[in-house]
Parts: sequence; structure tokens; C-alpha cells
Amino acid sequence: MKFFILVPDGCGDWKIPALGNKTPLEAAKIPNINALAKFCEVGLVKTVPDGMEPGSDVANLAVLGYDPAACLTGRAPLEAAAMGVTVAGDELAIRTNLVTLSDDGKIIIDHSAGEIENEDAEIFMKFVQEKLGGDGTRFYPGVSYRCLLVAKNIGDDLKTTPPHDILEKEIAQYLPSDEKLRKIQRESFEWLKNHPLNIERKKSGKAPANSIWFWGQGRKMSLDNHEKKFGVKGTMITAVNLLKGIGGCAGFDCPSVPGATGTLHTNYEGKAQYAIDAFESGKNFVFLHVEAPDECSHSGDLDGKLLSLEYIDRRVFKTVREYLQNCGEPYRILIVPDHRTPVETRTHSAEPVPFILFDSEKNTPADEAKVFSEDCGASGMFFDSGPSLAEHFFRRA
Repeated sequence: MKFFILVPDGCGDWKIPALGNKTPLEAAKIPNINALAKFCEVGLVKTVPDGMEPGSDVANLAVLGYDPAACLTGRAPLEAAAMGVTVAGDELAIRTNLVTLSDDGKIIIDHSAGEIENEDAEIFMKFVQEKLGGDGTRFYPGVSYRCLLVAKNIGDDLKTTPPHDILEKEIAQYLPSDEKLRKIQRESFEWLKNHPLNIERKKSGKAPANSIWFWGQGRKMSLDNHEKKFGVKGTMITAVNLLKGIGGCAGFDCPSVPGATGTLHTNYEGKAQYAIDAFESGKNFVFLHVEAPDECSHSGDLDGKLLSLEYIDRRVFKTVREYLQNCGEPYRILIVPDHRTPVETRTHSAEPVPFILFDSEKNTPADEAKVFSEDCGASGMFFDSGPSLAEHFFRRA
């Protein structure tokens, strides 16, 4: 049996007056997913345990069947693992965003510096390392704005704030609790604001990457092998280092799809083909993650979120579903966001998320009322944790 999990990151939302009081999932044209939903189990799942922040690290671990409260130390160590960066036992890995602050450095405008290109991000991070690194402090460029710091002599009591949670707010009360990191963050603004590349970016209408922002810290971590846990051989397909880090720690193959960016303009067809290639190579589980709905939500881009859902339906799901239908063996499909990211708030929400689960061996009568939306909860099917849904999904592996 083949197993396929599709995660449209952050696609869950709230009802929006501009959409006729529908959610983006209800308003988007996703005919392929909704055609399948008629024959699925549908419901809600709580992917964020009580007391934990609704981050992608927490929620994706839960969807994969891990208890984040028991295994997660922070998102940055997972990203470090994906980047091949070693984090020693006395070091802390810290997610480092390239961000856009207001000209006076007081308000955060954009958590992604306009979804900065990899090439520009690498130039800026090498500059930051030259000016602010050394003495056990190491900066690394990642994918787009998602960069990394590894540092010594930072306590586990460090408090930070995700930059996408405080867009358009004054940053003073949200700076890192550690004085060393506050100093580095402030100095990064002074060094970066007049960098020649930022002057060039502003002239061409791009957002400047005029500061770094620390968050998502953690110590080195490990996960139980996923194949031993659920009996499936997996591949992780994603553009995001956090997910590649989770996949690597879980024992998955984590190929890099050319043109996969983590934005609205990612290589959807490439991701679908890599999923098919993984199945053809002998893997019986593919976890395919698409970041675009989440990024559009963080940017307050409702039209982009709708378009991302339609792209996922037409350019990813349709292709993989057709392959599974013709692969000659039974298969199961789970479509579930990791968390909700309402466009209104532009940040993650811990509310339960909708899911649909299809089993090619289960003769489920068609129900025209079933669609993939937040109203899946009307079925009465509810899982109180991601691991409980994962156990249900993989039970025949």
C-alpha cells in the first residue's frame, strides 16, 4: 500500500466578509480535492498541543505522528540539520530572519524582506558574519529569508518572538531577552540599512533586508525513526529547511526540487513529479509540503492564498492522484494543513484544522456535502492530537 500526505501549509482560515463570509478553502476553486472529499473520512484534528505555540515545527511533527511536547527543542536545530550545520551540545541554534524594518528601525514591516532571493540573502549573511560573527557566533544563509545563527553562551531561558507575529508593530518590547543577541540585532540594522545592495533593492522597488531577527531557538535534537514507528519508507518533499530537518531526523529521503521556493511561485509540477518518482523508486510514503498558502497569509495576500490553493489542487494533487489511481496497488491519501494561518491576523492559530482521508480499499458511499474545508468538523470526527490521526492513517502499513 502507498501512503500520501499533502500538507498545504497554513491553508486553514476564518470566514472572510470579502469572500461572502466564506473561508479561502470554501471560496477557492479546488475541484480535484473536493471530488475526492466526497468519498473520504472528513473531520478535524488538533495539531497543536495545549500550551505550545502554533508553529510549523510543532504542527508538522504532530501530523507525522510525533508528540512535539516530548521531542521538540526548537525549530532552528531542525533547520540546522537540513543545512548540514553541526550544533554542538553547548551551542544554541537560532532561526535568523532577514527582515524589513521601518527607516527608523522601530517597526517591523516585512518578516521576509520581500521574500528575498537566495543570492541576495547569501550576500547579506556573509556580510553579517563578517561584521557581527566570530568568537563562537556563526551565521549561515538558508533558503530566502530563512537563515541561521549558531552561538555559545546563550541560556535555555532565552525568550524570542516570531517576526510574523508582530508585523506593523513597534519592536522594542519584542527584542530577544538576551543582551548579547539584542546588541547583535540592533547593530545589524546599523550595518545593513546602508548596504549597497539594499540601496539597489530600494531603487528597484524591492523591500530592503535591513535587519536580522532572532527566534525559534533550540538545542540539538533527534527523532525516533519513522519507518520503525509506522512501518513505511518515507520521502519528504518541501522547499523549507525546517521540514527537511524534520524529515532528515525521521530518516526520510529529502530531495531538493529545482525551483521549489516556498513561495506562491514555487515549482508545483516539480514537486508532484518528485512525489511520483519517490513512489516509483520503491518508497511507499510521501509527505509533500507546500508553503505557499502560509506565506500568502503572513503577507495578508488573500488573492495569493486563493491562487495557491488552486495551484495545489490543479498542479500538484491532480497529478499525484492520477498516478496513484493507476499504480496498480491500494493507496491512502491524507490532506491536512499543519495549522491555520488566518489572513486577517497574518499569523498562526492553534485551532483544530480540517482533514480528509481517502482509502482506496474502503468502499465509502459518495456524499455530495463533503468538501475540504473548516466545516469538516460537522462530521463529528475529531482527533485530539496529530499522533492519533497518524496512527489511524498508517494503521495498515
